[in-house]
Amino acid sequence: MKRILSFIAVALGSILMGNAQAKLSADDIMKEACEKAAKENKKVFVMFHASWCGWCHRMDASMNDEDVKKYFDDNFVIRHFVVDENGEKKDLETPGANEIRTKYHGDGQGIPFWLVFDSKGNMLADSKMRTAGEGPEKGQNTGCPAAEAEVAYFIDVLKRTTKLNEDQLAKISKRFRKNEN
Repeated sequence: MKRILSFIAVALGSILMGNAQAKLSADDIMKEACEKAAKENKKVFVMFHASWCGWCHRMDASMNDEDVKKYFDDNFVIRHFVVDENGEKKDLETPGANEIRTKYHGDGQGIPFWLVFDSKGNMLADSKMRTAGEGPEKGQNTGCPAAEAEVAYFIDVLKRTTKLNEDQLAKISKRFRKNEN
């Protein structure tokens, strides 16, 4: 009987240990994404989001729309950092994501909040529209671009950070403008 109980205890312990794998930190995810981007000659697109965020789901749906998905996949290593979860979903959050969001002046901006990095981890763009002369701590978060000015800003970011052509950018613009409805 002791053998059976010992076997059960060891088996349960193994199962519990296997399920208790440590969650990757935001820093680890960034490191992996930058390495992959370097190998594939891409940029890194990071989106801060939460399970309850409707606009975050719209952003994902827009980027994954069959008419434009290839353009994003060909140009970016896309990663999601979970933030701002509530109650029992708090454990879904990406460890260290809030610190990165704060570092890039995204705290208090709402979600989705997104950043574009080169393969060395240098930030190239963020989701905040600014007027001339405003610093990185200023600006209005475009979140999931929908309004004309937001989509125009997003397209400008894509022009600066990818090799997408005018036709491809026009398709992306058209898709994101559907978010306003």
